[in-house]
Amino acid sequence: MEKTVTLSCGGHMPLVGLGCWQSSPDQVTQAVEAALDAGYRHIDTAYIYLNEEAVGAGIRNWLEKTGKSRGEIFVVTKLPMNGMHEGGVERFLKKSLEKLQLGYVDLYLVHGPVGVIGKDDNDIFPMVDGKLNVDFGTDHIAVWKEMEKMKTLGLARSIGVSNFSVKQLRKICAVAKVPPSVQQVELHAYFQQPDMQEFCKSHNIAITAYAPLGSPGRKGVPTLSGGHIPELLEDPVVRLVAERQGVTAAQVLLRFLVQQGLIAIPKSVTPSRIAANFDVWNFSLTDTEMAALRSLDKGPSGRSFVFANRPG
Repeated sequence: MEKTVTLSCGGHMPLVGLGCWQSSPDQVTQAVEAALDAGYRHIDTAYIYLNEEAVGAGIRNWLEKTGKSRGEIFVVTKLPMNGMHEGGVERFLKKSLEKLQLGYVDLYLVHGPVGVIGKDDNDIFPMVDGKLNVDFGTDHIAVWKEMEKMKTLGLARSIGVSNFSVKQLRKICAVAKVPPSVQQVELHAYFQQPDMQEFCKSHNIAITAYAPLGSPGRKGVPTLSGGHIPELLEDPVVRLVAERQGVTAAQVLLRFLVQQGLIAIPKSVTPSRIAANFDVWNFSLTDTEMAALRSLDKGPSGRSFVFANRPG
């Protein structure tokens, strides 16, 4: 099967990428190099992950080591919520490019649908009286027009959103000169978002699934999401399919997504796991196995990143 999806803007985005959320700077440089060595050509980071310099170092080290060209790697970063105002989009994208030491990113995403008001550019989660200082005047249309300029300027090859609802996406699509190429959301076997999938498919918007394995690494920090952490890797159906296929539970969960044309960005800093997560191309799930995995969907109760539970 194809290892990339063709975006509405014409670019080709690899179906499996390395997620870098919660990867510390002292670990992520080597993780990026290990991923690229294993065959990955898609790296996903964000301004608020506070690791863009280290991600960029990993990319640069690998390019120097292999002699490959920058154009072989699809790099994604994101506009922080404290940059969702006039002038903020260009300023923060240029800051990200400086940290990554790149001339452009392949995809720039609006990280969330709600802006925040911080004291300065480093105040990414500003709190006032114990609550997130939300900018209730966030203007999605104005932000999107700024995003379109980033494509015109050549600073981003494609643009998209993350964590937007169907209603919010529809609003942008109605006025966009350049429609979103990608929507990045939580999506996995327990939370399959059929309505979101249907909307995106009908508008030629590719979906990137974050937490495709349920984000088990969050176990030490559940308060970051406010939700529960699904035990996807221990699910009896997933384990049975893995046993039948002779692969790992993680490989089943990832293959389930990419076989549907959904992009997945599993996170790991362990070279052996990074390599295993990419090794999903040499088997395919049967129609019966796909149906069994689809039956695991729990609807809204399967969501584990519940942003409404954050203070604010």
